[in-house]
Amino acid sequence: MEISIKLRVLIPISFQSRLGLVLMAGFIAFGFTISNTDGRTAALWVVGGLFGFILQRSRLCFASAFRDLFLFGSGHNMKGIIVGLAISSLGFAAVMHWILPNTSTPSLPSEAHIFPAGISVLIGGILFGLGMVLSGGCVSGTLYRIAEGYVASWITLIGILIGLSALTLTWNWWWDTVISNEPTIWLPNLADGKFGYTGGLALTLLLLIVVFIAITFVESKTGIFTPKISKKQSPNLTFASRIKGSIDLIFKNGWPITIGGVALGGLGVFAYTIHMPLGVTGELMRISHTAMDVLGVNIPQLNGLSDLPGCTGLNEGPGLLTHSFAITVGLFFGALIGALLSGEWRPRIPKKHITARISQSLVGGIFMGYAAGLAIGCTIGAFFSAIPSLSLSGWIFGFSLGLGAYIGTKIIRRIG
Repeated sequence: MEISIKLRVLIPISFQSRLGLVLMAGFIAFGFTISNTDGRTAALWVVGGLFGFILQRSRLCFASAFRDLFLFGSGHNMKGIIVGLAISSLGFAAVMHWILPNTSTPSLPSEAHIFPAGISVLIGGILFGLGMVLSGGCVSGTLYRIAEGYVASWITLIGILIGLSALTLTWNWWWDTVISNEPTIWLPNLADGKFGYTGGLALTLLLLIVVFIAITFVESKTGIFTPKISKKQSPNLTFASRIKGSIDLIFKNGWPITIGGVALGGLGVFAYTIHMPLGVTGELMRISHTAMDVLGVNIPQLNGLSDLPGCTGLNEGPGLLTHSFAITVGLFFGALIGALLSGEWRPRIPKKHITARISQSLVGGIFMGYAAGLAIGCTIGAFFSAIPSLSLSGWIFGFSLGLGAYIGTKIIRRIG
């Protein structure tokens, strides 16, 4: 009886928590099974799980980061993302230097998210920013919200797949007319490679600092600030209670957004070290193509796409268990485990203006899907992994995300 009581203190005992523990055990067991035949895919499966867990526990959401800045003048979430970008940039520079020490050659570091920088990324970012505000979440945010029980996010996911399918049917026009003529600008290549990793990293960090200061200025004008809440700890806590408190900090209590940013930045560096930067659009592109096949829609030969890095989903081998599958599906299960262990999972169905909410989710998802295909990534692949890759395209996508999100906030204010 005494042992049972102690275990009840140490281990969460709700049904959701028990289910979360079972799911976690199954997730780990599946990873071990994969590792018997493909260690890299198994590692990416773990990366995907941690990816989803970090997003869910820290509520790190790119959509709310941009939306809150324009709606309320709050840069709290955006500052966490900037911290994550700085961490990733430092790590990516080291990995890229290891892959390609000489920046004066026309070569680019393999797998780095260095994309054509031009009107296609600008349009993609605007459409994506608009879509994520309308739907209430970006692509990765949609996946972790589905894991939390948000019904509207399923509608958003359907919209994303429709958008990716539409992009597939129009990709060749974009490639032949626009993208193939756009320059690929990698900051270390500037001045015939003399800029180097030092110059590219210094410029990236400087720009991040400037953005951080600008956000702080906006907050000072709106009067928004994040209060520090100090919790007095009881001096008479038992050892078991202290252990339980430590477990709760990880699995039950919400994480500070800065911790989420640091964790995601570090995870991105680790993912690139073992194979490739984070991204989720590639697997969704593969799913959309499968759906098109089932529906009898002819998929054209996609010009130039297989030669591009990033979230294309075309550079994977045959079969279900690909690297992009491991990260994307792992993200979902990691978020689901986090939601269950924290007791936060529940069906969340819109209670008011259901038709309008579903329409917003669907239209926003279509915009995001089309834009993610056009920009060769979402807020993760084309932004959070592109800026640390020292690619100019990441900054263009980030700027246009903000522009699209600003337009989106104006729209949702009008429609209520």
